[in-house]
Amino acid sequence: MKTVRLSEHDNVVTAVVPLEVGDEGATTLIPRGHKMAIGDIPKGAAVRKYAQIIGYAAEDIPAGAHIHTHNLEFRNVEADYEFGTNLRPVPPAETQDSFMGYRRSTGRVGTRNYLAILTSVNCSATAARMIAQHFTPEKLAAYPNVDGVVAFVHGTGCAMGGDGTGFEFLQRVLWGYARNPNVGGVLMAGLGCEVMQIDWLVQAYGLEPGPLFQKMNIQDEGGLRKTVEHGIAQVEKMLPEVNKATRTPCPASELMVALQCGGSDAWSGITANPAVGYACDLLVAQGGTGVLAETPEIYGAEHLLTARAATPEVGHKLIDLIHWWEDYTARNHGSMDNNPSPGNKKGGLTTILEKSLGAAAKGGTTPLNGVYKYAEQVTAKGFTFMDSPGYDPASVTGQIASGCNLVCFTTGRGSAFGAKPSPSMKVASNNELFQRQTEDMDVNAGRILTEGATIEEVGREIYEMWLRMASGEQSKSEALGLGDYEFVPWQVGAVM
Repeated sequence: MKTVRLSEHDNVVTAVVPLEVGDEGATTLIPRGHKMAIGDIPKGAAVRKYAQIIGYAAEDIPAGAHIHTHNLEFRNVEADYEFGTNLRPVPPAETQDSFMGYRRSTGRVGTRNYLAILTSVNCSATAARMIAQHFTPEKLAAYPNVDGVVAFVHGTGCAMGGDGTGFEFLQRVLWGYARNPNVGGVLMAGLGCEVMQIDWLVQAYGLEPGPLFQKMNIQDEGGLRKTVEHGIAQVEKMLPEVNKATRTPCPASELMVALQCGGSDAWSGITANPAVGYACDLLVAQGGTGVLAETPEIYGAEHLLTARAATPEVGHKLIDLIHWWEDYTARNHGSMDNNPSPGNKKGGLTTILEKSLGAAAKGGTTPLNGVYKYAEQVTAKGFTFMDSPGYDPASVTGQIASGCNLVCFTTGRGSAFGAKPSPSMKVASNNELFQRQTEDMDVNAGRILTEGATIEEVGREIYEMWLRMASGEQSKSEALGLGDYEFVPWQVGAVM
């Protein structure tokens, strides 16, 4: 029998391989990654994993029984929060690490050099895609320092309140992508009559037109064909300017990494996420920034983060987000436990509390220095948090808008995710996944279970790949061409 017990306080273990338990003639199969009771658990009693509560027994659970959705129930979090009671000093860096990046006029550093076509509204999406598709690899061969021309299109921008939450989110996303250091030049394309007016956005956020920033809309240009022709001409003028950017040595402190997980399983919180957390600690020691997100996926683990809050104000910002999400799901007749997904549950996760405890491990152990709204610019160094849904494309879109120039994505069930303009690497939580999707996975954290590798060893492997990716090495998702369709601004509020 092969199982993993994570803490002496736990009353469950996790099956490393499928197990048959019970008396002869009445055996139960416990799938790999699922939980088994190591003692009798009476109905209503707390069930613990990671030395934390992940749910409550819905019935009497005898020792050796399979614990999953059939006998474990979710209850909303009721926590007494502590602030700053678990502040660990940032470990000193052993070396001053660097990478080859693009130093922008703003002082920020990019890891890629894209020319972005941003759309203010879905009505200009086709025009933007037509412009971008004109610039084939053959046409871009003359511009070796340009990583590509990419259209970032979305399904909103109009029929929305001009002063609501959804409008604010889209504003920040568009401005954030225009200012992301991985973007060397911007063309904004609109229709002309939409709620999200380009001229208003330019004025509000100080985006001055110039050699590296242009704007247009279909109504003023005289239709789709003329818009596409003018857009192609504008991009052709901008490409020589964008191509002037060259890589120079930059300190690792200029890296801002989006910490993300999707398609998680029970091993994500045991192998991949803690390894990414260790990599985050290494980055913070260099003066860099890690940005955790997915607020519904820290639900039930937020008390661990408030204990690491650098100030009470930072901790209270996080709790305010939790309360907003509880109200938001209730107003929409949902539950915080609607996450995990069916795939998560098949992989052994049972409640959002269990999933969140594993997901929060991506943030490492250093102090929580800042909490930000969705797509808000992250200005603090060190470990930070940005509000977002658990839906990966919407969450990563917000992180990139907040300034992230790299993405690190863990998965246990499998994922084929990329997010231009920031290169994305994927970390597999188990060997089976790494072997099954070897063309998509960059790092195999499953070695922690099967080969005796340590979290620290795999974490350093991840961190060192961040440096190589930041210097231009392609991740597997980049090599496959992913990232054009994963731009998904979080849409909330009434559509009118």
